Amino acid sequence: MKTICLLFLSLANCNSPERPTQKQEPMTQTNPVLQEEITFSDTLEIATLAAGCFWCVEAIFQDLKGVTKVESGYAGGNVKNPSYREVCTGTTGHAEACQIYFNPKIISFEELLEVFWTTHDPTTLNRQGADAGTQYRSAIFYHTDQQKQKAEKSKAEIATAIWDKPIVTEITKYSTFYKAEDYHQNYYNENSHAPYCQIVIAPKIIKLRQKFADKLKK
Repeated sequence: MKTICLLFLSLANCNSPERPTQKQEPMTQTNPVLQEEITFSDTLEIATLAAGCFWCVEAIFQDLKGVTKVESGYAGGNVKNPSYREVCTGTTGHAEACQIYFNPKIISFEELLEVFWTTHDPTTLNRQGADAGTQYRSAIFYHTDQQKQKAEKSKAEIATAIWDKPIVTEITKYSTFYKAEDYHQNYYNENSHAPYCQIVIAPKIIKLRQKFADKLKK
């Protein structure tokens, strides 16, 4: 269950006491849904990835060359327009996920997946560290048959080369993405000194910068 302690920031938590948030939005707030049918342009494509807390995923992929925008939100569920509190119950079926807008001429989908496999643990079912629940599952929501094929190949070849245990990441067809509340967007950059950011996200950023220095924005 979520607990809330109002200090400088509200400390809100789905399952992990280490995960703080800013003040919770009202339960009646609705979130804007992105288009269900996304048209791929000549310059940008979209990857939708889930790897635990979306603050972590957002912070990692924001750093990559060729990535123009990252949005945190909810994917893979069966409830329309869910709130963060609803997703935290684990009953909506959604995973915390990120929409990653990228230029494939600069960074490929396969390269994004290599970063994805490296910067989270795809062998733990419905869990990343202390964050536990189906909303924290590892997932790739593919937009095209080509993305599906590339995801399956990457899972079989790249992920298994990195991790010794079986990969539990689901590869599922994309349907709908609901953008999360505003206070979840650009979270690490705006709250980098918060305990959760320092303890959980910062080590992932360090790992990213060590292993993928050639792929980082200047």
